[in-house]
Amino acid sequence: MANDEVILLDFWPSMFGMRLRIALAEKEVKYEYKEEDLRNKSPLLLQMNPIHKKIPVLIHNGKPVCESNIAVEYIDEVWKDKAPLLPSDPYERAQARFWADYIDKKLYHSSRKTWSTKEEDPEAAKKDFIEILKALEGVLGDRPYFGGDNFGFVDIALIGFYSWFYAYETYGGFSTETECPKFVAWAKRCMQRDSVAKSLPDQHKVLEFAKAARQRLGIE
Repeated sequence: MANDEVILLDFWPSMFGMRLRIALAEKEVKYEYKEEDLRNKSPLLLQMNPIHKKIPVLIHNGKPVCESNIAVEYIDEVWKDKAPLLPSDPYERAQARFWADYIDKKLYHSSRKTWSTKEEDPEAAKKDFIEILKALEGVLGDRPYFGGDNFGFVDIALIGFYSWFYAYETYGGFSTETECPKFVAWAKRCMQRDSVAKSLPDQHKVLEFAKAARQRLGIE
């Protein structure tokens, strides 16, 4: 795989793009990063993801792989000589896929409501968000990672959201550490990994991005 051409079409504050950055870093795969302007999408992005026209897109030897969790699985299967991300046991693998899907379907939409909408009841949005985090805490249990002793697929699916937590807390008016201490301890543990620390943007920078987005939406 030494001669592979790997390109990542991404947008820096995207927690979905962060998944691919982390997975590629865990596998020590060298790649070319191309930052996309989502208000002026590049011809390459439109060519490589003509259905959804969204980032991230992994391009491996000219072939696109779209949707972040699918791309992380692809990375795990292609570069399987180091840092396995999905469990080898079929049941555990199915469970990992279930919780990654839960994060996309539940946490993403709930987290957006804490900062990006004017109409939503902020208390209801906060309550829903915290309940989802508590459900994930229950899955984590007393293990260091969602993959048990090993950092894996669900950890990668979830940790990118942590870069947004300062924005969620600022506009949602709550403390994640107070509400979900086990979750924050897990996030800090993940942040000690080079693959994560180098892939996630600074939380203050994300807050500035969220503030600008709120201004564009007419919320501020």
